Amino acid sequence: MKMLVCTKQVPDMESRFRVNSEGVWYDEQDLAFRMNEYDEFAVEQAIRVKEQLGGAADITILSIGPDRVVEAIKKGLAMGCDRGVHIKEEHLYQKDPWQVASVIAAFARGKDFDLVFTGLQSQDRGSAQVGVIVAELLGYACVTTLVGFELSGDVVTARRELEGGIRGIVKFKLPAVVTCQLGLNNPRYPTLPNIMKAKQKELLAFPITDFLSEESATTTERMYPPEKKGHGLVLEGDINETADKLVAILKEKTTVLR
Repeated sequence: MKMLVCTKQVPDMESRFRVNSEGVWYDEQDLAFRMNEYDEFAVEQAIRVKEQLGGAADITILSIGPDRVVEAIKKGLAMGCDRGVHIKEEHLYQKDPWQVASVIAAFARGKDFDLVFTGLQSQDRGSAQVGVIVAELLGYACVTTLVGFELSGDVVTARRELEGGIRGIVKFKLPAVVTCQLGLNNPRYPTLPNIMKAKQKELLAFPITDFLSEESATTTERMYPPEKKGHGLVLEGDINETADKLVAILKEKTTVLR
């Protein structure tokens, strides 16, 4: 079985973000970067499939971006992927989800991948579009928001997270693209021996121009922080006293009780 795992390197979400000079993305200086959280579940699930098959599977981990994304690829290799593919693009934020998906599909086309794993969405852009577009371009089945995964032969039984806490069960045949959600698994930490082994694994690099032939379908016009709109008030103490305070505030500052 051949599997492809698509990952993205994103800033640590605890970072302090500033809009860049172009006004269309964040300033990347002084930010710490890591593998996108949802993509870690995708990597882990691919490795579990490989372990289920007794090692009779091959996993390629792919990431698009500048040289720094190699660190995220190396983490996937240390977790258990077999080879890495780095598609070089210095300004990935200038590529929309349609272009990113087109690049991935162009790389994957003709390579007979049985399963393509992606995260549900990236933590920075949050479009949740890339995985489903890749499936459409490759003509693969697509199942999103996976929180459960069972493989039997060429059939997968998946549990999906739906609205309102409802779960759905879906069965589908390979080949397929799946997007992975929080709760699917617990990603492993790379061990020191596996980190050392990862240094010997194949890491291929290609310019994005080898695969990109599509124009952007969307453009970011402006990025800005939300405006501050006042502040909240926390009432503490005895419940009866708190209720009286709340009523007094509503009468004084709103028209709710007038």
